[in-house]
Amino acid sequence: MPTPTTHATAVLDRNWPLVAAGALLGCVGIGALFSLAVLLQPMSAATGWSRTGLSMAMTLAFLVSGLAGFGWGMLSDRVGPRVVVLAGALLLGLSLVLASRATTLLQFQLAFGVLLGVAVASFFAPVMAATAAAFERRRNLAVSLVSAGVGVAPLTMSPLVAWLLAHYDWRETLLIVGVLAWALTLPATWFVRALPAAAQPLVGPDASADDMTTAQALRSKPFIVLGLAFFACCAAHSGPIFHTVSYAVGCGLSVTTAVTIYSMEGAAGLGGRLLFGALGDRYGAKPVLVAGLCVQAAAAVSYLAVSQLDGFYVVAFVFGLAYGGTMPLYASLAREAFPPRILGGVIGAMTLLSGLGMALGPLVGGWLFDRYGSYAWMYIGSLLVGLAAAAIVTGFPTARRPGTPRALFDAG
Repeated sequence: MPTPTTHATAVLDRNWPLVAAGALLGCVGIGALFSLAVLLQPMSAATGWSRTGLSMAMTLAFLVSGLAGFGWGMLSDRVGPRVVVLAGALLLGLSLVLASRATTLLQFQLAFGVLLGVAVASFFAPVMAATAAAFERRRNLAVSLVSAGVGVAPLTMSPLVAWLLAHYDWRETLLIVGVLAWALTLPATWFVRALPAAAQPLVGPDASADDMTTAQALRSKPFIVLGLAFFACCAAHSGPIFHTVSYAVGCGLSVTTAVTIYSMEGAAGLGGRLLFGALGDRYGAKPVLVAGLCVQAAAAVSYLAVSQLDGFYVVAFVFGLAYGGTMPLYASLAREAFPPRILGGVIGAMTLLSGLGMALGPLVGGWLFDRYGSYAWMYIGSLLVGLAAAAIVTGFPTARRPGTPRALFDAG
């Protein structure tokens, strides 16, 4: 008669439909959110609403999604990821439909900023937690493939929105995107399921942490290390992501040409997710993450050494490869330290910290430019913060084995 461990080994690494569903959910959710970048000009022209006011909807979405991600992750630990993702899918379409009917700027900000931010947040922590729990040998590749859906969004949803705008006004476009979001995400939720408790391995990191609560996890050394590193990582790369187009224009490139640098970063980030996922499965997530953070830091400061388009492309490729590849590895490391039972809340809390880092980078980069009239200190700061993130990750404890003292995983 097979033991639970044997059964777990047979079940793990087989839930590829979950990976595909997670990638699709991420693509549609992020694609819907960033559709505002395409809609901004025609909406402002048609309604008279300021671009600042419309852009505030995006800011609200990022802030709300960080807070909501933690709540969704906690809820998924209690009721399972499918229920959470189903609720998010319903809210996603509803938010877009309501936004398409908005008659005031405030109504649009509430629908597109607040409600859409809540909806999109439901797709990350629950799906990442379920994926990390469902894979063992190919865990890094699996979570990277789920994350790759985010990288595909600019290559699919954005062109679709642009095409719709060529045939319909902004209201009809948002309405169509909302209905399409329902049509794509609602069926995908069927494939989002947690690994059955009977199939979860009884050895490894879970064995000595099965009684850990979420509150204890958030005070533990592994979470503090991952949370601080995730925050520093996002703070390091968000400034260059946001400001490099402006920096390139200052170097003499046209706006249209400079935007292609951002596209290069995005395309490289998609490949980086797959490359770093495969490397993580071969060499371990921790050393690959440390190496990737060092490459990201070096690439960020390298923007100061280029001024021509070909040089920008080379740096953007390396930079995008590194920051895109490192992002999914945090979820894999979280699975090494915490049991699936509380993984949604842990990843949700990590996502909240990473969102704060993403919000900090552009703000500080803009302040440094206004203060010194140059982006040099922003790129130098990205180098230092990125290296700090790599140093923090080196403090992540190795995966526990049965009999390993809990003190190893305690904070301070």
